[in-house]
Amino acid sequence: MVQDTAEAATRTTSGARTRARILDAANELFYADGIRATSADRIIEKVGITKVTFYRHFRTKSRLVVAYLDAQATAERDWMQGMRRTDDPMGSLRALATGIGSASCEPGFRGCAFINAAAEFPDPKDPVRAVVDAHRRWILDEFAGIAAQAGAADAESAARQLMILRDGAMVNGYLGESSAVAGALTGAFEAVVTASRGIG
Repeated sequence: MVQDTAEAATRTTSGARTRARILDAANELFYADGIRATSADRIIEKVGITKVTFYRHFRTKSRLVVAYLDAQATAERDWMQGMRRTDDPMGSLRALATGIGSASCEPGFRGCAFINAAAEFPDPKDPVRAVVDAHRRWILDEFAGIAAQAGAADAESAARQLMILRDGAMVNGYLGESSAVAGALTGAFEAVVTASRGIG
């Protein structure tokens, strides 16, 4: 009985490691080369597993794409929450702008993974779009919270403007204009919130 339990635990650990390796490969290839351009066979080859093993963890490529975006969403949410400055909403915006600017300067930056996925999956009923929409809604809510904390009269409207600026900054970074992104985004973020407070 003890041996059976140990063997089951070993299989579970091994399975979790294999799943993580598949997701790591998907993250690298989907982001660098595009989701539709990356076949399941290419991921299988990169990980060095059999098709049977791959499909044991992800029955379809669509499920892998959803898992990839879920992981991206978790990472971005953790990052954004880490940028929040208690009782200092403008400091939060400056930290976010600096972070986006820094990310845009990194080698291999390909823009927002969620905008990229939405471009490849135009059907709003696709499960991939559901993940994209949910995450973007979360970002909007996060921006609205910061705007409200900063005294914005219409936090939802300010959040939508901040989202547009965030999206545009990431596109600029991807197009090679990253050197000025952080400064421009900081000023734009602050201008939105200031205007919403009726000061500017």
